[in-house]
Formats: sequence, C-alpha cells, structure tokens
Amino acid sequence: MNLIALLCREIAQNKVTSQRHLAVALDVSLGKMNQLVKTAQERGLVSYAQGAYSLTKAGLLYLEQFRVDNAIILAAGFGSRFVPMSYNNPKGLTEVMGTPMIERQILQLHERGIYDIIIVVGYLKEKFEYLIDKYGVRLVFNPEYQMKNNHVSLYCVREYLKRSYILVSDNWMQDNIFNTWEPNSWIACIYEEGDTSEWVVSADNRQRIRRIGIGGRDSWVIAGPSFFDAESAQLLAQLTEQHYSLPGTDDHFWEHILKDNLGTLRVYINRQRSDNLFEFERLEELRGFDERYQLDSGNPALREIAEVFGVYEDEITGIKPLKDGMTNYSFAFEVKGRGYVFRLPGRDAERLIDRYREKAAYGQVAHLGITDEIVSLNAASGTKISRYYPDTHILDWHDERELDEALRLVRMVHGSGCETGHDFDIAAMISQYRALADEASAIRFGDFDVVSHRMSALLDFKKRLAAPRALCHGDFIHANVLIFPDGSGKLIDWEYSGMGDPLIDVAMFAIFALMGRLEAEALLARYLDRAPHEAERARLYLYMALGGYLWSIWAELKQAGGQEFGAYPLQMYRYAKDYYYVLAVEGFLGKEVQAGAASLSTGTTGSFTAVSAATAAAARKLARGA
Repeated sequence: MNLIALLCREIAQNKVTSQRHLAVALDVSLGKMNQLVKTAQERGLVSYAQGAYSLTKAGLLYLEQFRVDNAIILAAGFGSRFVPMSYNNPKGLTEVMGTPMIERQILQLHERGIYDIIIVVGYLKEKFEYLIDKYGVRLVFNPEYQMKNNHVSLYCVREYLKRSYILVSDNWMQDNIFNTWEPNSWIACIYEEGDTSEWVVSADNRQRIRRIGIGGRDSWVIAGPSFFDAESAQLLAQLTEQHYSLPGTDDHFWEHILKDNLGTLRVYINRQRSDNLFEFERLEELRGFDERYQLDSGNPALREIAEVFGVYEDEITGIKPLKDGMTNYSFAFEVKGRGYVFRLPGRDAERLIDRYREKAAYGQVAHLGITDEIVSLNAASGTKISRYYPDTHILDWHDERELDEALRLVRMVHGSGCETGHDFDIAAMISQYRALADEASAIRFGDFDVVSHRMSALLDFKKRLAAPRALCHGDFIHANVLIFPDGSGKLIDWEYSGMGDPLIDVAMFAIFALMGRLEAEALLARYLDRAPHEAERARLYLYMALGGYLWSIWAELKQAGGQEFGAYPLQMYRYAKDYYYVLAVEGFLGKEVQAGAASLSTGTTGSFTAVSAATAAAARKLARGA
C-alpha cells in the first residue's frame, strides 16, 4: 500500500496540523507516521509552516498520477429483495432523505472533481435517462440483465475501466468516501457482528485482501464501493472478458472475478463505519433510517394492503419476494402475525387477461375448497391479496403421488358442474394476441406465416370435434399447484379459466412441463384413469399444438415489451409445429397434408428441448402410445 501517497492526499484534501491527525486518518501508529512524514519531507513532497502541513508543487505533481479517471455505477438489476418498491422504480432511484441514492453518489463524486460517470442500466432503463441532462452521465445498456447477474454489467463497460470507481446504485454514504486521488485499489467493507451470510474478507497485516469467502462470524464484509488503479483495472477488464465466456457463471456477481483472482489483483481493504455506508436490502431496513417510509412509502401496493387490512404501513412486515410468474409479480408479507401474498400484474397484463372473469371463476369454485384463500381481488387493477402458505412447495410432476393429487384437483373442477359466463376460447385468444403482436412487430419466427396457416387448419379441425364442455383452469401447470406437507394440494392463479374441453388443461400441463409425446400420452391416461381413445389422443395433440402456438405469440409479445423468456418461445413454437405433424401423420387432418411430416426426419425439429426429438421419432413410427 502506498502510504506516502495517502499522506499527501490527506494533506491536500484537509487542513492537517499534527502527525496524530495523519496517523488516525491512515490507521497507522504514531511512530510509523513520524517516519512517513520524514520521508515525504526528504523527498520534497511536504512542508510544515505556521502550525500546519502543506504539499509542495512537487507533492501536487506527485499526486496527479493517482487522479481518478471515472466512475462506473452498476444499476441494471431489478432489486428483488426491495419489493414492492422496485416494481415501480429501479432501486437506485429510491429517495433516501429526499435524494435518490444514485444521485447522492453522483453529487459526492462531483465534490471530488469526478464528472466522467458511466451508468450501466437494464431494468426500467428509461427511468435513468433524465440523469444525462441533469448530470452529464453516460448510460450503457446491459441486454442480459434479466438472465445473468452483474458480472455482465461490468463486461458491458470493460473498455471504460481505467483508474475507476466501481459502484452499485443502491449504496447510501452519509459522508463522502470518494477522493480526487486514489493510489491503491480497494473495496469498501463494514464490520458485522455475529453470523453473516455476506461476502467476508480476510486481509494481511498490510491490509491487502488475501481471501474472500461467503459467510462467517464477526467479520468484515464487502459493502459495495470499490476502486481499481490503472494496472488492476486493465487486468480486471481482461478477466471479466474471460469470465463472461465461462459456462455456469450466469448467476455470478462481478465480485466472483475478484474472489478468484486475488493472487494477481492487488486489492486492499477499505474499512468503513457501518453508520456511514448503507445498503438497504429491504424496505424494512429503509424504514428504520428514513421515517417517511414508516407510514406512507408512496408505493401503491403497500397503500392498498394498508387500506384492505385497515392498518398503517409500518404494520406491514416480513416483506419478501416470491418467484415471479410469467404474467405477474408477487411478494409475501405479514399483517398482525399472519402471512399473505400480494399479486401485482405484470406489464401489459390488462391487455391479455380479463380479471373480471378470473374473479367470477374464483367465486364459482370457492365451495370446492381447492383454491388459495382470497382476501381481496381487485378486478379493475388485477391486484390480488391471498393467504400465504409457508410450508408448501410447487408440484414436482415427477413425483407420482403429487401428480395424482394435481390431477385429482383438476378432475374435481371438470366434474363440479360449475359454469362461468365465458369460455377458454383458444381461437379468440390467438386472434387477440396475434393482433397485439402484429401491432408491436413482435413476431420474429422466420416461417411464422406458414405455421399460422397450419394453425388455421387446426382451428378448423377443432370446430369439427365433438368434445365435452366443463370449467377449465386454463393455466393448469405444475407452477400453479401448491403441495402441502400432508400431500394435499391447491390450485392457484385462475386468470385464464373458462368453459372448454377438459383436455385443454391436460395439454397445457404437458407443454409447460416440456413433456415428450410418450410422457404426454401417459399423463392423459393417468388423468382418464384408463387408456385413451384415439379421439382423445387427437384432442390432446391438437391443444398441445394450439397451446404452443398461443404461448409462443404471447411470449414474443411480452419480449417486445422488455421482458425476456429465454428459450420458452422457441419451445412453445416447436410444440405448434411438431404436433401439427403428429396429427397429420396419424391421419386426423387428411392425407393431403401428410407430406409435411417428411421434415421430421431431416433434423429440422431443432434441439431446444427433448420434446422435438421424442415427437419426431413417434411421428415417424406412427406410434400409437407405444
């Protein structure tokens, strides 16, 4: 560690009248400081006159080699632990004591003469745009922020790494910890007493970090801000580029790169007071710091909960994120010691789902006792408050007992005699989603027109089918079945429910679970409790094809709005194509289309899941359940 440079910086930035002041600032003994001051004076860097130390011209020139070039602020993530605040605003833009956290960092950087500031954005990126005009920052978009962790954000700005601060947008520093000059690479740490699951550092007697581990006790833990000198920054850029290409690193933080390369990256610990450097991971932590959040956070979800239960916002506790669905966001909370779930519709959900129909379906099946317990369902906004079941888990469809329970539940729905005034009309849904997708230029499949023509043929085929009619869940997938410790289950999320062919639910379960043909047919037999008839298999294949087509359009539409679903749209699209061919080669659609099945033997079915291969093999053999 360059203590001479630190001594010069302290003198340059503050009025220093004693060596004791310098010893405290640099965290060294008074004897050590006496030696450092003597060395600095001998080198002509420091002078002492009229009871105070000052830098000479040589000292100022010496410091200039350590001037900070820029600051990089990572702000692309969603901030899942900060729900529900992060649903409406990026976490870094949350106001603390009247100022957004990221703006406070920018202002503190400006105080030290650092104006070249690059912000990596992703989630709700448009919210940061005003910072360009207000502070002259640069924005860099991370296109993979939904799929990978923040090491990719650093990868996106690796070319800007010089003598750079690397910061995260959701830190709050009471006192300014930045400097005009930084002679050493460091990462800020705070001391945590007791057990911790944070990133723990160990340093040698020269304060160089030698080890980083996850979890410990009575330890110094990584708190966010860091700085890298020119040599270390260049090496970090190279390591970041290498790390980006490694398999199995999607969930890595950029600190993983630091952790794995401490032998070559010379980084020191920068000890900070825990009452100066904050990272508000949850709203309840922020409430304890900024009292404005105790009674009225300004968040619509919390205001609704407070109104429904007749409480103040500070009585809403235990807030934690739940795994987001493909349509909605959800978080758990407690009021008066009892747990609940708040569901917030995702973007554009109101264009895709009729919540009044959902509310009607919940009312129809309430007497069956198989749904989540509803406290409030606002059909106008789509928000829902329901009972939280902490000891449940999502159905594991590979577990035969759990699968049988799920099928029992859906059979109960189908046989209940319940009726709603609306249908699960897959043709109407396809038409609606297709119109919205066309409007947004969302569809990116190269052969979409050809596949759409084939789906039209399947819809005509559907009209000729004789099928029973019953209330269907519509979104009967394993993620919507909760299993209790005693093996019983509940069906949640009825937003797609309506009257239709019961085998629609079986088909939806099969494609969401990415089942192959033989698995899907086994599921059908399990649902029927007997071997399926030929017409029943045809209906299963039909809804698997049409369901795949519907949900591929839905996913493309959602992606056009900024969400990312990875391979999901491709997987669904394959179901549309593959099961059209299965129907064709089985003879259900007529001999004139059977020629299309030849492509199944050419390897054109793709490799996104095992679905295509299983289907192709079955179709080529004209398998009938074998």
